[in-house]
Amino acid sequence: MSQTQEQEFIALIRQHNGMIHKICRMYRDSLEDREDLFQEITYQLWRSYPSFDAKAKKSTWLYRVALNTAIATFRKKMPEVSYTDVLPDLQLEELNEELAHRQDRFFAALKNLDEGDKALIALYLEELTYLEIAEIMGIKENYVGVKINRLKTKIQNEILRQNGTR
Repeated sequence: MSQTQEQEFIALIRQHNGMIHKICRMYRDSLEDREDLFQEITYQLWRSYPSFDAKAKKSTWLYRVALNTAIATFRKKMPEVSYTDVLPDLQLEELNEELAHRQDRFFAALKNLDEGDKALIALYLEELTYLEIAEIMGIKENYVGVKINRLKTKIQNEILRQNGTR
């Protein structure tokens, strides 16, 4: 890989760092496992970067590689998942605690989705357009909207179930 390609790659990873971390959180529970997955995704991106043919946007390619890596390693590992209603004993302000609790419930609800649905929600959370999501997922644009609305309802119902209100 040339020095220019290396610099472009580093810039690409920095630009999409948050998205990669979000995918890692969706597919791994512990911090160590998320860090391992982040490294594996970065490695797979590094390996395939020289052969990137620019038929798709770099961000589309990056999402595909990241999601495929997360799904493939998830199938191999199949981590034991357990959730508790107790937040870690952190000295945070009440607002931060509530936000952390909501975020934990949200990600716990996402754990119950299949891999394809998790990928779709990850792309939606990255605020990609329906067209961009359709290109990455290989589905029709109008189906993206239908599927996202169904998933929102499913996630809301799961969070309500976690809270014991359903």
